[in-house]
Amino acid sequence: MKVHRRLVLKGMLALSAIAAWPRLLLAARPDSAFSASDADKAIADLFGQTPLDSEQVKMKIPDIAENGAVVPVTVSTDLENVESISIVVVNNPTPLAAVFLLTPRSIPSVSVRIKMGQTSQVRALVNAGGNLYSTSKDVKVTIGGCGG
Repeated sequence: MKVHRRLVLKGMLALSAIAAWPRLLLAARPDSAFSASDADKAIADLFGQTPLDSEQVKMKIPDIAENGAVVPVTVSTDLENVESISIVVVNNPTPLAAVFLLTPRSIPSVSVRIKMGQTSQVRALVNAGGNLYSTSKDVKVTIGGCGG
């Protein structure tokens, strides 16, 4: 039986992909940060440092959210070496709304719809180059768009 070099290489590549797959699927999830009931504790559990206010972190979110169940948020930055972008809703029962882990080739911009239980400050956090940067905005949540 003749073994072809391409077939062996394809098999080795497939085996290495299968071996790497569980590591990608089982990435560490910051459970304590997602279950924290205090925004500062969630940030401390996630990053272990206090964020610095930065104008380089841009957040687009409405001033008034007519439906707190679907509030659109876009966070972007022109900082280099961005490792993650996170969103915290201070007055939510579990403030950490989202964490996006980025690769070096990623464009540091994310868009998502978050849930807000009530009027609150929303904080966008960018972990870049070993430092933590943030910006925030107060968002009023109305019930059914009635201003209540």
